[in-house]
Amino acid sequence: MDLNTWKGKTFRFLTAQTISLFGSSLVQYAIVWYITLTTSSGKMLTISTLCGFLPQIIISLFAGVWIDRYDRKFLIMLSDGAIACSTLLLSLTFLAGHKNIWFLFAVLIIRSAGTGIQTPAVNAIFPQLVPKEHLMKMNGLNSTLSSFMMFLSPAAGGAILSAAPLEAALFIDVITAIIGISLTSTIKIPPYTKSSADKESGLHKIAGGIFYLRNNAFIRKLLVFQIIILFLISPSAFLTPLMVSRTFGPEVWRLTVSEMTYSLGMVLGGILIASWGGFKHHLHTTLLAGGVYGTIMIGLGTAHVFIGYLIMNTMIGVTSPCYNTPINVTIQEKVEPDMHGRIFSFMQISTSCALPLGMIFFGPLADHIPVQYLLIGAGTLVLTISVCFKLFNCFKE
Repeated sequence: MDLNTWKGKTFRFLTAQTISLFGSSLVQYAIVWYITLTTSSGKMLTISTLCGFLPQIIISLFAGVWIDRYDRKFLIMLSDGAIACSTLLLSLTFLAGHKNIWFLFAVLIIRSAGTGIQTPAVNAIFPQLVPKEHLMKMNGLNSTLSSFMMFLSPAAGGAILSAAPLEAALFIDVITAIIGISLTSTIKIPPYTKSSADKESGLHKIAGGIFYLRNNAFIRKLLVFQIIILFLISPSAFLTPLMVSRTFGPEVWRLTVSEMTYSLGMVLGGILIASWGGFKHHLHTTLLAGGVYGTIMIGLGTAHVFIGYLIMNTMIGVTSPCYNTPINVTIQEKVEPDMHGRIFSFMQISTSCALPLGMIFFGPLADHIPVQYLLIGAGTLVLTISVCFKLFNCFKE
């Protein structure tokens, strides 16, 4: 493969992001499990969720402007480096014997801010690397690789936490970040055409993004749908470790297997969407996946044996790439390149708002109501809303 063709550049970019993601996912699981096993508290998980998402809300508006104005590759490398530095400081602090759980929350805040820049930048840079006709396939491949790393990282995280302290996982994240940044630095990214308004102030460019969103009914409805669905799926995204710990047992291997089955499902879902390509109208695929996701959430809530839970968990993982990939491709195809950063940042903000708000609502309830009941109720609403959006053709172009 010629590394200077679009395929070669995309291969190197995906490799760099995949390696970096492995370390980040490993640390993310390790921190959440550390908090879960040391506190067994829904409130503490809620705080960790807020620390992991609220900073993205603050930085994403400005990140969108930066992504549309500055070198996107540099922003990806910068955010990855900042995350690695915070992780290194945390590991040194823990090694010194200062194992305060609030230090974990502080690092989650920094990692969240870095993710608020890196994630929309990665999504925005894809159309600069990949021809339009190959966007679905390459986005699907990216989802597959990311899911495969997320499949491996819980096993690695579980093995490390069982045999070594948290600091070992933290150091691995630093190493993978260095490799990812070094590889990304070698890629020459083709430029995109910037608008004549590029010299406007940051606030004017934010206002321009909001004006674009207000006048684009299609993207606006997609954003509203995303916020509603993400709010409702928050129990399946964050409370399942608590459910496993309370219902089936607090052993680390159960948490490990739970995350691995979900990630395995995501690998299979990534392969499915990359090979199938989804429906011609991309968002019909998203709506189908949303309906199936809601149905399986109900299944998760009714699973009484661990093996049944794992099967449902795998199936729900399959739906995730089929839900998310068509949304990314739709934005990459329908939104002007010089607006990609801001629109992907708005999508990032929807994620950063909806999931923590869901945890603010569902997290405290989990200390009084079985997580299974929350999954059944929320899953029923996800299924109903997805069906209604399809029946009423809400995403008509």
